Amino acid sequence: MKEIQKKIINLREELHQHNHHYYIQDNPVISDFIFDQMLKELLDLEKEYPQFYDPNSPTQRIGGGITKSFDTIVHRYPMYSLSNTYSKEELIQWEERIRKVIGNDIKISYTCELKFDGVSISLTYENGALVQALTRGDGIQGDAITKNVKTINTIPLRLKGDFPKFFEIRGEIILPWAGFHKMNEKRAAEGEPLYSNPRNTASGSLKLLDSSLLAERPLTFFLYAVISDKLLIESQFEALKKAKEWGFKVPETASLVNSIDEVFEYISKWDNKRKDLPFEIDGIVVKVNQFSLQKELGFTSKAPRWAIAYKYQAEQVATKLEAVHYQVGRTGAITPVASLKPVSISGTVVKRASLHNDDHIQKLGLRIGDTVFVEKGGEIIPKITGVDQINRPIQSQEVVFIKKCPECDFPLVREEGEAQHYCKNEDGCPTQQIGKIQHFIGRNAMDIEGLGGETVSLLFYEGLLLNITDLYSLKKEQILPLDRMAEKSVKNLLKGIDKSKEKPFSKVLFGLGIRYVGQTVAKRLAKSFGSIKALIQADRETLTKTDEIGYRIAESVVEFFSKSQNLEIINKLSTFGLQLEDYTDLPEPKNIFKGKKFVVSGTFNNYSREEIKNEIEILGGIISSSISSKTDYLVAGIGIGPSKNSKANNLKVPIISEKDYLILKNSGV
Repeated sequence: MKEIQKKIINLREELHQHNHHYYIQDNPVISDFIFDQMLKELLDLEKEYPQFYDPNSPTQRIGGGITKSFDTIVHRYPMYSLSNTYSKEELIQWEERIRKVIGNDIKISYTCELKFDGVSISLTYENGALVQALTRGDGIQGDAITKNVKTINTIPLRLKGDFPKFFEIRGEIILPWAGFHKMNEKRAAEGEPLYSNPRNTASGSLKLLDSSLLAERPLTFFLYAVISDKLLIESQFEALKKAKEWGFKVPETASLVNSIDEVFEYISKWDNKRKDLPFEIDGIVVKVNQFSLQKELGFTSKAPRWAIAYKYQAEQVATKLEAVHYQVGRTGAITPVASLKPVSISGTVVKRASLHNDDHIQKLGLRIGDTVFVEKGGEIIPKITGVDQINRPIQSQEVVFIKKCPECDFPLVREEGEAQHYCKNEDGCPTQQIGKIQHFIGRNAMDIEGLGGETVSLLFYEGLLLNITDLYSLKKEQILPLDRMAEKSVKNLLKGIDKSKEKPFSKVLFGLGIRYVGQTVAKRLAKSFGSIKALIQADRETLTKTDEIGYRIAESVVEFFSKSQNLEIINKLSTFGLQLEDYTDLPEPKNIFKGKKFVVSGTFNNYSREEIKNEIEILGGIISSSISSKTDYLVAGIGIGPSKNSKANNLKVPIISEKDYLILKNSGV
């Protein structure tokens, strides 16, 4: 057993080191394949020998388990905000205030650092191991997001070198541009609204209840401060260098300067270069470098006196609003888009700007012919931020949101609680029909090779492809006479359609285009219900018992399957041989747990939490999310919270382990 433990420890140490090479130093020394093989070996060993569990194992990067809520914890050291300025004059005044406190004879150096537009967090390390991660919150207390933070590869789980026994790291979690655009490309392919900007997306990601979903998102972490009662370091710049030695990702862009004039040079340098950065910044943070001077200067009630943020103005230009056009999405959502007199912003010519919805138009008070102010900011499509109402032309026309669909002339509907208008003519609106087919054939759904968006439009307007079921009736002789259709391309198209019949149930379910059912939700539903038949029969209450399925998703699923045209499409897909069930690994239905109520918590060796819940329901049991006097069993896995154990004991609810559960199941109760 000692040999096994030694092997596990050695694997963890090697993987921590390779993570550091790859994510911190950008210098991998082994291939991804070898890394994945080592990680798989460690996962298998940890599964077989759970007694050697380590909360900071590299396997924790993968994420897993559902957090129902985040605990709020008081910060050991308050997380102050920074005073902001947009002018160099105010920076000079800031230095003058510093001089009044410490005098003119003391030499001051400053650190200049990029101000990342991300989410501030506090990380606590004890004996070189990450023990806690908190959001900034209100600065006094924040939410504990430790499990989620462990999935971010640039946050070290174990440190190296001469680190303090106990200290905190302050830093910023950001979403680089490349990852942000990739996520939005995926959202667009799934017919989902696009994320507005990297910062909000990063913030929302950190609060995902399922850490495995966060693990899929390309977040990164940059450090900006080290805090401890016993920190044997004399300055901010030295702290940054030390943190890098301990294993943190420290920005190479930080600079040590000796005068306010050099601060201005740094600000000007990055004002020109910030557009080339792979991530978003909104300014520069200037700090008095010496910790002794920081201590002397102290804090106001809200901010440190020894630091200030210089904020860059977003590039804004004025141009003319020439028209407003309306786009129809595959879900029927109507999006207004401003047509602008072409203007250059950040080196690119802008002709359009997002207007989001009618509320946004009314807030701006837009009129055709207005001079509008446009910013690029974090948006993929630039946005209008204001209107020059003083110089408004007399002939300008008020922008009135359309009443009917621009594609099919069907009356638009804006439901209570919705920001957008919708065309509900989903079976008669050409744009929606084409959009649904394009979604169905997409890479994340049926992934039909040889069939692209333009070909779908061509086949639709030729009357050969009116909904997704028509794909499986297409014949070579129908397609070959059409424009740009050669023998080989038609052959590849039909081959791709036929091959799509092998796609798993979750892919088909996602491809149906049910509102709010993205890839992850489709996988959960497929796993939990096992077949389209079971899903059709599920009511709202049954659906919301599934992890991560809230009322909005449940309502949408029930509404989709209540429509006869959708059921007809599913019946046709079934006759063509598509995969509409996933019962391969499930036991034969029995009623050995009939009427018994279970609460399942923690992680398990032989099941995922979803799998054990699914099995209990197949065997006639009822899954509940909370313990009550009516609960028959609490199935307790690894890492179950003490509150659940305590409540079960108080209510005298039997607590059973995974092994006990297997005995209970096999005994037939």
